[in-house]
Amino acid sequence: MAEAKKMRSEASTSGSVGNGGRGESVVVDVGRRKSTCGYCKSGARTSISHGLWAHSLTVDDYQALLDRGWRRSGCFLYKPDMEKTCCPSYTIRLKASDFVPSKEQTRVSKRMQRFLNGTLDVKKTDKSTDELNTSGGSCNSAHNEDTSFAAMESSVVDCEGKDKADQLMRFLSDQIDNTVQLCIKSGEFSSDQLPKASVKKVAPAKRKLQAENSEELIFSCNIAFQIAATVRRLKKDVKSTKSSEHDVGGKGDSGDLSPKIFAEILAGHLKQPTESCGLSVRACNGHINFYSATQRTDLVEVGRSTMLESSPTANCPNDRHLKKSCGGPQGRHREFEIRLKRSSFDHEEYSLYRKYQLIVHNDTPDHVTESSYKRFLVDTPLVHIEPTDDNAVPPCGFGSFHQQYLVDGKLIAVGVIDILPKCLSSKYLFWDPDLAFLSLGKYSALEEIRWVSENQVHCPSLQYYYLGYYIHSCSKMRYKAAYRPSELLCPLRYQWVPYDIAKPFLDRRKYVVLSDYPTLQNGGSLPEDVLVNKEEQQNDFAQEASNDVSINDDEMAGVDSDFSDDESDSEASAATSLALEHVDLSNVLFGVRGARLRYKDLRHAFDPSQRKFMENQLQRYVRVVGTELSQQMVYSLG
Repeated sequence: MAEAKKMRSEASTSGSVGNGGRGESVVVDVGRRKSTCGYCKSGARTSISHGLWAHSLTVDDYQALLDRGWRRSGCFLYKPDMEKTCCPSYTIRLKASDFVPSKEQTRVSKRMQRFLNGTLDVKKTDKSTDELNTSGGSCNSAHNEDTSFAAMESSVVDCEGKDKADQLMRFLSDQIDNTVQLCIKSGEFSSDQLPKASVKKVAPAKRKLQAENSEELIFSCNIAFQIAATVRRLKKDVKSTKSSEHDVGGKGDSGDLSPKIFAEILAGHLKQPTESCGLSVRACNGHINFYSATQRTDLVEVGRSTMLESSPTANCPNDRHLKKSCGGPQGRHREFEIRLKRSSFDHEEYSLYRKYQLIVHNDTPDHVTESSYKRFLVDTPLVHIEPTDDNAVPPCGFGSFHQQYLVDGKLIAVGVIDILPKCLSSKYLFWDPDLAFLSLGKYSALEEIRWVSENQVHCPSLQYYYLGYYIHSCSKMRYKAAYRPSELLCPLRYQWVPYDIAKPFLDRRKYVVLSDYPTLQNGGSLPEDVLVNKEEQQNDFAQEASNDVSINDDEMAGVDSDFSDDESDSEASAATSLALEHVDLSNVLFGVRGARLRYKDLRHAFDPSQRKFMENQLQRYVRVVGTELSQQMVYSLG
């Protein structure tokens, strides 16, 4: 009896406390499911996947599931049976730091800038919006951004003014670098391996806040913080006991190594060269700030300004707001905000979602209800993780979020996202059809990629942007590969393969074991029993980029489905997989009436017929989630 109690205790511990206090995952195995396909519209139940219902799910386990080809719709998890489903769905991601925006994506950003500062003639985009509204959301009716008036307009920033601003920033950066070298030669700075300076433009929203009287703060540089960190590190390495000989100004206390001191020294040397440019320079809390007594319109980019600040709300104490206030040459402007909030029901969001579904996707009113909206986009099994001080969690925490986009206080778009240890996973986006000309689908993706890049400072493991599923056989899903350079997940070995390598093989076959590409490149043949998909080969990204009425893969998860435990199908599929002939079920973690047990300790509780059925179920379960996850997620029996 005591041994049994010990066994249950160990199993329970492995499922919760062993996960670093992040909770535990509890799932119910739904099994194989067949449904009609929302991509190819075959009408038959040709979409085949494996399903799990999650009562709770840790962010670490969901990250691992994503990296095995799973996705979620509300609390329902699903993984396509890639060999048998009609439209194989490959998980696609990109590393945010490697992202290179295309010309089209750059145009989307500039168009939003023109809209916000009042230089975009909205009336000339009405035709595109009207076509979208009357078409019921056909992808072909979305306006072509390459030929629209908005794409033909000039940039928000006058080229001459932008060039002057860029030239002055380079000039000031060079002056700071020269000053640093002079300080090294004079002995004021002790190291000759100090970083280079980079002067940046200051967001318009901060210019008056950090300036005095009629001055305007134009540029700033944080080089003093980098110098201070470098000097401290060098002093620690050499373990100097006579630090006074090397300290700034000849003082020996640690306060002399502060960014504030370095900034004041540099600012003192920079007065003469900056005054020749019509600017003044001052040190402020470690920053080197450059001011203009009167606004220099030739130096200030008329466009987005950004200010990131904490904004506690009742829903999420760690929400983040990104405020952008933009003014045009005639003083016309719109205030733009991005708010990140924990996933919860919001009536304004639901109203926008309903409008989007009815107009863009042509849904019927009785299918767009509060309850369906909650199940689809609000409910989440993810266990929220609060931020920490150890650079392991971003300031907002980990979990499920809604990212709201507002113009002049009005909600115009909502991105439903999951923030996980390695990635931001984009789940769904809905937007105001009246603003179709802004291409908010593309714009939100660019903002989400930017968010990942910015938050790597707080959480170094957070590096990737997951775009959901890429379906090469569905032209409406091709737009995802336009965010480059992207990778696709191999459906067999779960290795990441560059899209550019995978594409030629996907042009020939719907289902490909992508990690076999070295063999395929050397002349190896692809399986002949997989259907060839030739009709899509003529599509390219330029055509797909003109479409902003994209299909979200999660929307297709609940389409007209039923469930099947057809053993012959499952076994046939498993027989073609590598290294899966034997699956060890001994340590599968079970949840039974609140207890946590391993299957090896529970096996005797089943009679022979029940045991055979259970082990067949477990074989499929372990194959789709992997051995490691089967031993840490709780397989619930109720």
